[in-house]
Amino acid sequence: MKKALIIIDLQNDFTRDGGLEVPEGNEIIPEVNRLQEEFDIIIATQDWHPPNHGSFASNHPGKKAFDVDELNGLEQVLWPDHCIQGSRGAEFHPELKTEKIQAIIRKGMDPGIDSYSGFFDNGHRKSTGLSGFLKGLEIENLFFCGLAADYCVYYSIKDALSEGFHCTLFLNGTRPISSDNFDKIKEELKEKGVQLIN
Repeated sequence: MKKALIIIDLQNDFTRDGGLEVPEGNEIIPEVNRLQEEFDIIIATQDWHPPNHGSFASNHPGKKAFDVDELNGLEQVLWPDHCIQGSRGAEFHPELKTEKIQAIIRKGMDPGIDSYSGFFDNGHRKSTGLSGFLKGLEIENLFFCGLAADYCVYYSIKDALSEGFHCTLFLNGTRPISSDNFDKIKEELKEKGVQLIN
């Protein structure tokens, strides 16, 4: 079965000193670069938000980062400003090797809805086209790495499963915002048949 590596959101704002730093996010970059040597097909996702994005706490007067609010009928964590289109924070980390990346899927561009997954927005209202792209290449096995394990990586894997792909997560190639949250997620993913490997 044909396979692809999916690198989720390895961007400056999710790594050291970024707007929404994931603890130890920098540590996975050498591993992600090493993993790329094992794959012919590599896809990367990129958070790509307009400055007025509804998930930013700064766009909700009286709210602060990590408050939970509602955005167009969906529960929404309010985040610090991050990955604003065209900013340095939205760029891939400079140590990430990008030569072999075949396609970049940008997400989170609609200010009215957040998009954790590389496949759909959080309300499953619009597809990014990633599933069709992969199926067009006759890929069945997806291998995931990137940031953050308990948000964008997790939701991407859930959507990939619902789209009929076999999924594997490289634990050495990801880091969570909350390790407690990620412990629960790992159990859920295992129950769904996801392979978790170091």
